[in-house]
Amino acid sequence: MKKYISRFHYLTQDMPGHTHIEQADMACHAGANWIQYRCLSKTDEEMLAEIHHIAADCDDWGATLVLTNHYHLLDKADVQGVHIEDLNADLVAIRKAIGDDKTLGTYAINIADLLRIQSLGVVDYCSFGPFAHTDTLPNDYPLIGFNGYRELEKHLITIPVIAVGGIQLADVENLMATGIHGIAVSAAINLAVDPKAMVKAFYQKVY
Repeated sequence: MKKYISRFHYLTQDMPGHTHIEQADMACHAGANWIQYRCLSKTDEEMLAEIHHIAADCDDWGATLVLTNHYHLLDKADVQGVHIEDLNADLVAIRKAIGDDKTLGTYAINIADLLRIQSLGVVDYCSFGPFAHTDTLPNDYPLIGFNGYRELEKHLITIPVIAVGGIQLADVENLMATGIHGIAVSAAINLAVDPKAMVKAFYQKVY
Protein backbone atom coordinates (compact mmCIF):
# COMPACT_ATOMS: atom_id res chain seq x y z
CA MET A 1 0.00 0.00 0.00
CA LYS A 2 1.62 3.24 -1.16
CA LYS A 3 1.43 6.02 1.42
CA TYR A 4 1.56 9.78 1.09
CA ILE A 5 5.00 11.01 2.14
CA SER A 6 5.44 14.76 2.53
CA ARG A 7 8.51 16.49 1.13
CA PHE A 8 8.90 18.43 4.38
CA HIS A 9 9.08 16.65 7.74
CA TYR A 10 9.01 18.84 10.84
CA LEU A 11 10.36 17.24 14.03
CA THR A 12 9.55 18.34 17.56
CA GLN A 13 12.34 17.97 20.11
CA ASP A 14 12.92 17.96 23.85
CA MET A 15 13.79 21.54 24.73
CA PRO A 16 13.35 23.76 27.80
CA GLY A 17 10.69 26.42 27.59
CA HIS A 18 8.84 24.98 24.61
CA THR A 19 6.66 21.90 24.94
CA HIS A 20 6.12 19.41 22.13
CA ILE A 21 2.51 20.57 22.00
CA GLU A 22 3.59 24.18 21.49
CA GLN A 23 6.09 23.17 18.82
CA ALA A 24 3.59 21.06 16.89
CA ASP A 25 0.91 23.73 17.17
CA MET A 26 3.34 26.35 15.83
CA ALA A 27 4.31 24.15 12.89
CA CYS A 28 0.71 23.33 11.96
CA HIS A 29 -0.26 26.99 12.06
CA ALA A 30 2.71 27.78 9.81
CA GLY A 31 1.56 25.24 7.22
CA ALA A 32 3.61 22.11 7.96
CA ASN A 33 1.70 19.03 6.83
CA TRP A 34 3.93 16.37 8.43
CA ILE A 35 4.70 16.42 12.15
CA GLN A 36 7.10 13.93 13.71
CA TYR A 37 6.72 13.77 17.48
CA ARG A 38 10.25 13.07 18.71
CA CYS A 39 10.17 12.81 22.49
CA LEU A 40 12.95 10.92 24.25
CA SER A 41 12.42 12.06 27.83
CA LYS A 42 8.95 11.06 29.03
CA THR A 43 6.96 8.05 30.15
CA ASP A 44 4.33 6.47 27.91
CA GLU A 45 1.55 8.11 29.91
CA GLU A 46 3.16 11.54 29.65
CA MET A 47 3.73 11.11 25.94
CA LEU A 48 0.18 9.93 25.29
CA ALA A 49 -1.20 13.03 26.99
CA GLU A 50 0.80 15.16 24.55
CA ILE A 51 0.13 12.92 21.57
CA HIS A 52 -3.66 13.13 22.00
CA HIS A 53 -3.44 16.93 22.01
CA ILE A 54 -1.10 17.05 19.01
CA ALA A 55 -3.17 14.48 17.10
CA ALA A 56 -6.28 16.63 17.49
CA ASP A 57 -4.36 19.67 16.26
CA CYS A 58 -2.95 17.74 13.29
CA ASP A 59 -6.44 16.49 12.46
CA ASP A 60 -7.77 20.05 12.46
CA TRP A 61 -5.03 21.14 10.06
CA GLY A 62 -4.95 18.01 7.92
CA ALA A 63 -1.38 17.17 8.92
CA THR A 64 0.14 13.70 9.19
CA LEU A 65 1.39 12.74 12.65
CA VAL A 66 4.24 10.25 13.06
CA LEU A 67 5.84 9.06 16.30
CA THR A 68 9.57 8.53 16.73
CA ASN A 69 10.32 4.95 17.81
CA HIS A 70 7.35 4.37 20.11
CA TYR A 71 5.33 2.14 17.79
CA HIS A 72 3.72 0.39 20.76
CA LEU A 73 1.67 3.57 21.24
CA LEU A 74 0.19 3.61 17.74
CA ASP A 75 -3.00 1.80 18.70
CA LYS A 76 -3.58 4.13 21.65
CA ALA A 77 -3.89 7.41 19.72
CA ASP A 78 -4.92 8.85 16.37
CA VAL A 79 -1.48 8.64 14.81
CA GLN A 80 -0.70 7.82 11.17
CA GLY A 81 2.69 6.15 11.54
CA VAL A 82 6.06 5.67 13.18
CA HIS A 83 9.66 6.55 12.40
CA ILE A 84 12.26 4.07 13.69
CA GLU A 85 15.74 5.46 14.43
CA ASP A 86 17.28 2.18 15.63
CA LEU A 87 19.62 0.99 12.86
CA ASN A 88 19.32 -2.58 14.11
CA ALA A 89 15.54 -2.67 14.45
CA ASP A 90 13.62 -5.65 13.04
CA LEU A 91 11.58 -3.67 10.53
CA VAL A 92 9.73 -6.72 9.24
CA ALA A 93 8.54 -7.51 12.77
CA ILE A 94 7.56 -3.88 13.36
CA ARG A 95 5.54 -3.82 10.14
CA LYS A 96 3.76 -6.98 11.24
CA ALA A 97 3.04 -5.40 14.63
CA ILE A 98 1.63 -2.12 13.31
CA GLY A 99 -0.20 -3.48 10.25
CA ASP A 100 -0.20 -2.33 6.65
CA ASP A 101 -2.28 0.81 7.13
CA LYS A 102 0.26 2.69 9.24
CA THR A 103 3.20 4.55 7.71
CA LEU A 104 6.61 3.09 8.57
CA GLY A 105 9.76 5.16 8.16
CA THR A 106 13.30 4.46 9.26
CA TYR A 107 16.87 5.70 9.09
CA ALA A 108 19.92 4.77 7.03
CA ILE A 109 23.49 6.08 7.27
CA ASN A 110 24.92 4.74 4.00
CA ILE A 111 23.72 3.58 0.59
CA ALA A 112 24.24 -0.11 1.36
CA ASP A 113 21.95 0.23 4.36
CA LEU A 114 19.41 2.16 2.31
CA LEU A 115 19.35 -0.56 -0.35
CA ARG A 116 18.98 -3.26 2.30
CA ILE A 117 16.03 -1.44 3.87
CA GLN A 118 14.42 -0.96 0.48
CA SER A 119 14.78 -4.67 -0.31
CA LEU A 120 12.73 -5.59 2.77
CA GLY A 121 9.64 -4.20 1.10
CA VAL A 122 8.02 -3.09 4.36
CA VAL A 123 9.18 0.54 4.74
CA ASP A 124 7.35 3.52 3.20
CA TYR A 125 10.22 6.00 3.32
CA CYS A 126 13.77 6.25 4.62
CA SER A 127 15.62 9.16 6.17
CA PHE A 128 19.23 9.30 5.00
CA GLY A 129 21.96 11.14 6.88
CA PRO A 130 23.42 12.85 8.66
CA PHE A 131 23.79 15.53 6.02
CA ALA A 132 25.86 17.71 8.36
CA HIS A 133 26.72 17.97 12.03
CA THR A 134 23.69 17.78 14.29
CA ASP A 135 23.24 18.00 18.05
CA THR A 136 19.63 16.82 17.88
CA LEU A 137 20.66 13.22 17.24
CA PRO A 138 24.26 12.99 18.53
CA ASN A 139 26.30 10.41 16.62
CA ASP A 140 29.68 9.83 15.01
CA TYR A 141 28.37 8.61 11.65
CA PRO A 142 30.16 9.90 8.53
CA LEU A 143 28.52 13.02 7.15
CA ILE A 144 26.68 12.46 3.85
CA GLY A 145 27.10 15.95 2.39
CA PHE A 146 25.72 16.98 -0.99
CA ASN A 147 27.89 14.46 -2.83
CA GLY A 148 26.51 11.60 -0.77
CA TYR A 149 22.99 12.36 -1.96
CA ARG A 150 24.17 12.75 -5.55
CA GLU A 151 25.59 9.22 -5.32
CA LEU A 152 22.04 7.91 -5.01
CA GLU A 153 21.56 8.50 -8.75
CA LYS A 154 23.94 5.62 -9.43
CA HIS A 155 21.60 3.16 -7.73
CA LEU A 156 18.03 2.02 -8.28
CA ILE A 157 16.42 3.79 -5.34
CA THR A 158 12.63 3.62 -5.51
CA ILE A 159 11.81 4.35 -1.87
CA PRO A 160 11.30 8.04 -0.96
CA VAL A 161 14.53 9.36 0.57
CA ILE A 162 14.40 12.14 3.17
CA ALA A 163 17.61 14.07 3.91
CA VAL A 164 18.16 14.64 7.62
CA GLY A 165 20.76 16.00 10.02
CA GLY A 166 21.90 19.58 10.45
CA ILE A 167 20.02 20.94 7.43
CA GLN A 168 19.90 24.73 7.20
CA LEU A 169 17.67 26.84 4.98
CA ALA A 170 20.54 27.68 2.62
CA ASP A 171 21.09 23.95 1.98
CA VAL A 172 17.61 23.10 0.75
CA GLU A 173 17.80 24.02 -2.94
CA ASN A 174 21.03 22.09 -3.51
CA LEU A 175 19.72 19.12 -1.54
CA MET A 176 16.48 18.94 -3.52
CA ALA A 177 18.49 19.25 -6.75
CA THR A 178 20.09 15.87 -5.98
CA GLY A 179 16.76 14.18 -6.65
CA ILE A 180 15.82 13.22 -3.09
CA HIS A 181 12.16 13.19 -2.10
CA GLY A 182 12.39 15.70 0.74
CA ILE A 183 13.99 16.92 3.95
CA ALA A 184 13.50 16.60 7.70
CA VAL A 185 14.23 19.59 9.95
CA SER A 186 14.25 20.14 13.69
CA ALA A 187 16.81 22.44 15.33
CA ALA A 188 17.08 24.93 12.45
CA ILE A 189 13.41 25.71 13.09
CA ASN A 190 13.02 25.12 16.82
CA LEU A 191 16.05 27.23 17.76
CA ALA A 192 15.27 30.03 15.31
CA VAL A 193 14.30 33.51 16.50
CA ASP A 194 10.99 33.11 14.62
CA PRO A 195 10.21 29.39 14.27
CA LYS A 196 6.92 29.97 12.45
CA ALA A 197 8.58 32.10 9.78
CA MET A 198 11.31 29.47 9.44
CA VAL A 199 8.75 26.70 8.87
CA LYS A 200 7.20 28.75 6.09
CA ALA A 201 10.61 29.48 4.56
CA PHE A 202 11.63 25.78 4.54
CA TYR A 203 8.24 24.74 3.15
CA GLN A 204 8.46 27.22 0.31
CA LYS A 205 11.98 26.04 -0.58
CA VAL A 206 10.85 22.41 -0.77
CA TYR A 207 7.61 22.96 -2.65
